[in-house]
Amino acid sequence: MKLKSQFDFSLPSLYLLRSFGYPFIEPDKVAEPKPEISAIVVCFNEEENIRECLDSLRWCDEIVVVDSLSTDRTVEICRQYTERVIQRPWAGYRDQKAFAHSQATKDWVILVDADERVPPELREEIREALKRFGTRYAAFSVPRLVHYLGRWWWRGGWYPDYDIRVFLRELATWGGSDPHEKILISGRVRRLRRPLHHFSYRDISDHLRRINHFTDVSSRELREQGKRWGWMDNVCRPAFRFFRSYVWKRGFMEGFPGLFVAATAGIYVFLKYAKLRERELTEEGDGRRG
Repeated sequence: MKLKSQFDFSLPSLYLLRSFGYPFIEPDKVAEPKPEISAIVVCFNEEENIRECLDSLRWCDEIVVVDSLSTDRTVEICRQYTERVIQRPWAGYRDQKAFAHSQATKDWVILVDADERVPPELREEIREALKRFGTRYAAFSVPRLVHYLGRWWWRGGWYPDYDIRVFLRELATWGGSDPHEKILISGRVRRLRRPLHHFSYRDISDHLRRINHFTDVSSRELREQGKRWGWMDNVCRPAFRFFRSYVWKRGFMEGFPGLFVAATAGIYVFLKYAKLRERELTEEGDGRRG
């Protein structure tokens, strides 16, 4: 029987070996394993979105869904695509996604939100990237392209909005604060070209509801971090955000939708800091009454 002359390594170990230039073995003696990938999705009451999201992930070797105790048909739909549907109370954006990450079993992980889709072009680019660069990079960031108000938003400040979405499971941890959690990578990150499609808002009413929700979360995080409100937060920051979206990022070229998106970007910032000030005043009032 012929003995194998190759060494077998896991992908994270092989990445680390390449990073250090193979100090003790020859590259042609290493058997590179076929990259396998887990898709992780965190969701709550997403029956309108989840089917198309999971359809776009059928190519993955594993799909893990962490559901925050949905009351609609979300879980029923998810179980048509995977047996790995875990129900868990909502723990915050960062902690819930970190938990989903911990449930993945493959070397590579792709994170997709319920209102996002992996189009075929991005799917093929990811496959090629894992094949060609999977032992040289620890993660890949992808641009995100929003579809809203009947158009794709190449202008206005939403694109490309690169975000790490594909990463080696053992070389990633979670940081940031709600609702702006982020993946921290121990290694090199490469950018991909094809965008992830993001259907962020159903309509204007949904957009405004989400602004109200996310400014609640953001203002609470700012207060917990010890941030103090100042006049400039509600005077300069919203104006700059509007200018950035409408003028600098050429939102004006989208007509009225461009004006609306720029205005709501400024309103988001204004409300976030107004709610921070509200929290300060509430705490001061409670302190006086105490």
